[in-house]
Amino acid sequence: MFAQLARRAARPAATAAAAARRQFADAAPAAGLMKLNFNLPQETLYDSVNVKSVIVPGATGEYEVTADHVPIVAEMKAGMLTINHEDGEEEKYFVAGGFSLTHEGSATDIVCPEAVKLDDIDGAAVTKNFEAAKAKAASAEAGSIEAAEAMIEVETNRSMGNALGMAMA
Repeated sequence: MFAQLARRAARPAATAAAAARRQFADAAPAAGLMKLNFNLPQETLYDSVNVKSVIVPGATGEYEVTADHVPIVAEMKAGMLTINHEDGEEEKYFVAGGFSLTHEGSATDIVCPEAVKLDDIDGAAVTKNFEAAKAKAASAEAGSIEAAEAMIEVETNRSMGNALGMAMA
């Protein structure tokens, strides 16, 4: 379901800078940097790439992983994942949830079912989808499968809107 929502809200766009960052690296991270592996079921976005830090939307709260971070396994909630590159540039993704695993040796694995670059999400489409999902939830029979599915759509679109800085009521 998230894939459908993300496709409806995403604009087809890929930048040369983003493509260049998705490089493969084998060497140990430089001082102050960490290795990032970012995987979706259908695609590897980062494979052992040096980055400065990653801000993770943890299920129990947002946290930042940097070089030499203590090992941690955390469930992610739907929200914004921010990758801070060594050149100071930020890259933001809306993720549907998943897991973050930080290992000894300054390496972190991010695994999630879907991710969309924040720049590729159309705020107007999110608002439209959010309003449609709210209407669907209001008209569904309480406790039904339709009501549950509509609430998932409402919450996913709310999370996308929040990631974009929009107030979703």
